[in-house]
Amino acid sequence: MGACKTSNALQYSETQTICLINFITMTAIEFQYNLVGLEKNLMRFAYSLTNDKNDAQDLVQETFLKALTYCNKFDHETNLRAWTFTIMKNTFFNHYRHNILQNASNKQLIEKYYLNYAQTSDAYIPDSIYRSKELEKTIETLGENFRLPFKMHHEGYKYKEIAETLNMYLGTVKSRIFFARKKLMTLLNDL
Repeated sequence: MGACKTSNALQYSETQTICLINFITMTAIEFQYNLVGLEKNLMRFAYSLTNDKNDAQDLVQETFLKALTYCNKFDHETNLRAWTFTIMKNTFFNHYRHNILQNASNKQLIEKYYLNYAQTSDAYIPDSIYRSKELEKTIETLGENFRLPFKMHHEGYKYKEIAETLNMYLGTVKSRIFFARKKLMTLLNDL
């Protein structure tokens, strides 16, 4: 049917070559279509791993990226769902391991800082005590709508936690903290 043998090599007609190319392209399209079809299942699994919607979305995105990047390594005789879930699980564990190691090294740095802080600190020098009191007074002059989110952020709360505690939108919290910083810089430059 259009293929003839010449010295143990197959030669394809133009029509057969186009069909072969369409088959390969169709396989890539089907791969992507099937991958997108797994999104809801991947999102549920990612959420079960992270317990955070934003982190779960990031994990799904990264899984899609890796699956598309390494689609040439996918064996079409295997289960796409299992392959993709394995990518997600491995990605999550790699990030988890990386974060644990990074947090451990950060804790060591913080401990070293505090060990050396007492020796080099000027916290008890009258000038620094005066400056910190002036800063506290300046913060208290901010309106309550700006002061509360700013103080909570300064105490280490995350934007999301502040928004939930104060019953505000996340964008509102971020903008109020931004404007509080801006106003504080202006007020402190005037001192």
